[in-house]
Amino acid sequence: MAPQQRMMLKADINRIYDDEYYSEQKIREEKFFIRPSHKRKMKKTKWFSVGMGIDLPFCVIILVLLAIGTIMMFSASYATAYYTEGDSYYYLKRQIIFIIIGIGTMIFMSFFNYNKLHKVAPIILGISYISLIVVLFLPSESEVKRWIPLGLFNVQPSEIAKFSIILFFAHWCSKYYDKMQFARYSVLPGVLIFGSTALLLFLEPHYSAIIIIAILTVLMLFIGGMRIRYLVIGGLIFTAVIVMLAMSGGLSYAMSRMEGWGQALVYTTEDMWQTTWQTRNSLYAIGSGGLWGLGLGQSRQKYLWLPEPQNDFIFAIVVEELGLVGALMILLIFALLIWRGITLSLRAKDKFGKLLGIGLTSQIGVQVILNILVITDWLPNTGISLPFFSYGGSSLIMLLAQMGIVLSVSRTANIERQ
Repeated sequence: MAPQQRMMLKADINRIYDDEYYSEQKIREEKFFIRPSHKRKMKKTKWFSVGMGIDLPFCVIILVLLAIGTIMMFSASYATAYYTEGDSYYYLKRQIIFIIIGIGTMIFMSFFNYNKLHKVAPIILGISYISLIVVLFLPSESEVKRWIPLGLFNVQPSEIAKFSIILFFAHWCSKYYDKMQFARYSVLPGVLIFGSTALLLFLEPHYSAIIIIAILTVLMLFIGGMRIRYLVIGGLIFTAVIVMLAMSGGLSYAMSRMEGWGQALVYTTEDMWQTTWQTRNSLYAIGSGGLWGLGLGQSRQKYLWLPEPQNDFIFAIVVEELGLVGALMILLIFALLIWRGITLSLRAKDKFGKLLGIGLTSQIGVQVILNILVITDWLPNTGISLPFFSYGGSSLIMLLAQMGIVLSVSRTANIERQ
């Protein structure tokens, strides 16, 4: 056989093999409902895209935490709701409305192409500044200005600020990733963005939000490539500013919240006894729970002993009713959520998706840790809500929207689907 004929025969055989392979590939994809490989990537030119499908384990963990949180919120709140509102189901009915809106928002954002947030990050940061300024001109509640009333629920600008900080630094660090070792691209934007946001929160005042945003800023700059020495220098400067403000009387509201720190179980004066009332009853609830708890719905401290049990101190009621074992199980579920979210984010196809997913997931971990430190008197009594558990409209809806963005990131993550 001539060489030219042999080459033609070989080409025909290869074509037959290729046709058979692609036919088998098509049959396999149709049989197992797998999207063709050339369509799996989310197209950056579209606003909405299905991509590879959301990560089911991450979604299930969110729904499990939401279900447990709703049950515990009702258990912790019905006595207070009946006493203050005349309806034991007052907080539950409103929370269910917030959950429906939040889940709808989460589903919407899970289909949203997160890459489009790359372009609008500065705009969202500007909206955050506007909301933080607007709230300063509204009437105060309990000596603070933190909410913008919108009828059904109040919007808390600090929740928008947390998201805008994460989004902006994800945008900035991914855009200038190769230059983040220089102070011009890391220290300068960090100081300007965090400093201006912290100043507006200081005027409310809302010190716990400043702490959370400070931690998120450091985290985003660190994973974005900023040198550690800049973070150390920034931390020392931030500490020096806090000390100067405290000595000059500029932190009078914060200092008043710190007066009873660490003294909840020590009787000194009658005034101090009243100051530490909430923290002390939180410790009573935690101690009463023991290993196995008093049983679901059997808390004693929620009967008007522990103020606002449905909000920041809800985990104290959780420990009292479910015990140490139940509390550790819930913390384990939180840990699984954070681990899965970070794992998905690390395997995203682009730096912006990695940074955005890690930042949004880490916010949950930061708030959970700080909330537990507050209710156990390891930190001063400040307003830090427990994600998925604490009552509140704007915080819950915003949180579920952020989880929707993480689910959107998961559509491009190179991870085995389970």
